[in-house]
Amino acid sequence: MANDLTSELPSERARQILRILVEHYIREGQPVGSRTLSRSAGLDLSPATIRNVMADLEDLGFIVAPHTSAGRIPTAKGYRFFVDTLVRLQPMAEPDVARLQHHLEDRFRGDAKAIASAASSALSSLTSLAGVVTIPRQPHATLRHIEFLPLSGRRVLAILVVNDAEVQNRILDMDRDYGEDELRRAANFLNEQFTGLDLGEVRSRLLANLDGTREFMNRLMLDSIAIADPARQPGPDSAGYVLSGETQLMNFQELSDVEKIKQLFEAFGQQREILTLLDRSVAAQGVQIFIGEGSGYRILDECTIVAAPYTVDDQIVGVLGVIGPTRMAYERVIPIVDVTARLVGSALNANLNANLNSGS
Repeated sequence: MANDLTSELPSERARQILRILVEHYIREGQPVGSRTLSRSAGLDLSPATIRNVMADLEDLGFIVAPHTSAGRIPTAKGYRFFVDTLVRLQPMAEPDVARLQHHLEDRFRGDAKAIASAASSALSSLTSLAGVVTIPRQPHATLRHIEFLPLSGRRVLAILVVNDAEVQNRILDMDRDYGEDELRRAANFLNEQFTGLDLGEVRSRLLANLDGTREFMNRLMLDSIAIADPARQPGPDSAGYVLSGETQLMNFQELSDVEKIKQLFEAFGQQREILTLLDRSVAAQGVQIFIGEGSGYRILDECTIVAAPYTVDDQIVGVLGVIGPTRMAYERVIPIVDVTARLVGSALNANLNANLNSGS
């Protein structure tokens, strides 16, 4: 996207003016005029020259003039180009990283929701925005037990126990009716062969040894272990997320309208739209940024979500980030989200290894 926008900009001078305009607007929250820009460091240009360049930027859709001011403010397109091309990131200071790491590790001794709560509150505190963290999923799904029960209409109920005590059920549509004894023999065989194995390994073994004599059992097992797939990745059907500091959004002029903030809080409560956006970060590498109408949800047209996935044993188990107005300090927020995602993954890995060692 950044390359396409670059070709639309008339000159390096225009990019410089856009960068300074966006930085000034983020810092001050007021429309920026040509005289203000002419006094900015590094711009040895007259107000008339700056006005001409700003007119070009406005024609291209990067800035716009609010009806109450002669100055200009960035559009979502302007912010997008700024973030992709012009922003000067400010890495977190090492002492701040160390404090964040200590804060997370000190609180990562509870359940999954406590872990998400600690991370979301840390994000909100560091950015003065709303922090959001999806509930981490188990990075591994280990088969403990499986049962099959016959149902009417050529259907079979598969019951899987995975990890320590997580029970999942699924109705399988078969090509004929199966009796209770037949299903019991299949379950006994599969439990003997696969109990204690990761479901991914179970699937691999089944696919590698497909043959006519085991076709029925393979079919049952392959269909059954598909139950666990959605539970191993965060998404719209996941357990949800923890949100902290949402009331801080009321401090921003852009979101201070009572009706607008009410609708935004309702969206937070329903979770579906936010989870869908966060889910789009799962398949991506690193920090993802959804700006204004780029989110695809009208209620978020005045907002930006900066999100990043976090991993355990190189598997994505959740997504975290911040929600704020489009006028946010991207140069600070992006590194904070990036570092927090890595520290959360590191803390979860340490916690997982400690549990494994204690149980060995």
